[in-house]
Amino acid sequence: MDERKRKVSLRIWILIIVPTTVFITFIFLCYYLIKRKPKKSNKSLLRENFGKESLTLEPLQFNLATLKAATNNFSEQNRIGKGGFGEVYKGILLDGQHVAVKMLSKNSTQGAKEFKNEVSVIAKLQHRNLVTFIGFCLEEQTKILIYEYVSNKSLDYFLFDSQLSKLLSWTERYNIIKGIARGIFYLHELSRLKVIHRDLKPSNVLLDENMIPKISDFGLAKIVEINQDQVNTNKIVGTFGYMPPEYAMFGQFSEKLDVFSFGVMVLEIITGKKNLSSHKPHVPEGLLSYVWRQWRDQTWLDILDPNIKENYSEFEVTKCIQIGLLCVQQNPDVRPTMTDVLSYFSSYFNELPSSQEPAFFLNERSNPTIFPQESNINQPINNCIPFSTNKMSVSEFLPR
Repeated sequence: MDERKRKVSLRIWILIIVPTTVFITFIFLCYYLIKRKPKKSNKSLLRENFGKESLTLEPLQFNLATLKAATNNFSEQNRIGKGGFGEVYKGILLDGQHVAVKMLSKNSTQGAKEFKNEVSVIAKLQHRNLVTFIGFCLEEQTKILIYEYVSNKSLDYFLFDSQLSKLLSWTERYNIIKGIARGIFYLHELSRLKVIHRDLKPSNVLLDENMIPKISDFGLAKIVEINQDQVNTNKIVGTFGYMPPEYAMFGQFSEKLDVFSFGVMVLEIITGKKNLSSHKPHVPEGLLSYVWRQWRDQTWLDILDPNIKENYSEFEVTKCIQIGLLCVQQNPDVRPTMTDVLSYFSSYFNELPSSQEPAFFLNERSNPTIFPQESNINQPINNCIPFSTNKMSVSEFLPR
């Protein structure tokens, strides 16, 4: 009887152990085969993402191991900020060059599109007032952009800080304004391609150790035909407060979009105030409206940032205010080109056109819950709410 029980028990154990062993072996075999699956080479990934451009981009490609070594394995100590679609680390390459390494978040679908767009655009550009593109890394799910390291962070870091703004003299502000203008002029007129940045703002202007401005973040930039005057889009991307009304409302854009953004930045640099002030109940109007009223009332020097009121050139300040107002006109056809803007700066005796009432489409009448402070947007045009104030322009005799 005991012998029979032992045989039955043995059969049961065999029936349990053998299938289990086979199953576990099968699982491990599958895992091994999956792990053994050859990874795509860097060249094939490059071709998949950039097509014909891959040949010209190949010399700019870095491997991940090099960047891990440069950033101490992307350590927290090397982390210097967060960009539009990922974290930014400071790194040192093997040749001793200091770089900023921008790692794309793996969960960002829009970021992947911006990565390809940025590599395609900025790899073709080179100018003193654009951030220098060093290269990129593309390995499986990892996407990284590498730029020159710019030590003084971004313009907004200084401009909108009550203490740091004291470090920006009028001379530095004036040179920053002219440097940004030269960078945009290059994008519109001098590069092999006509590039519309579409997201110009102080946080996308970096300052080097000599406070020379460098335009950065080309993830939303658009390449257009040299002779193309206007482009239509059904998707609005960019930052509220720096968009002209024709783009924010109807999806129409041209180089005059960047001109408008430049005008807003000029007025922000002069005043030390952000264009969007709707979140502050004590601010009676938006920046463009405020500057226009002071200009109309011939009290334009009252808008100056208090930190520079002791030492400035009245001629330069007046010229910059007028250029800023010309750039933010409601009608894009009335706004100057960047060629015009540079001519205004270069000539001491040039008489500037009279500016009219600017676009007031983002002032206190906008609902702050719909248009948050400096919010980046990416939405279909049919979701946009018209928020332009329809006012008649009245011609007046104003100081030039």
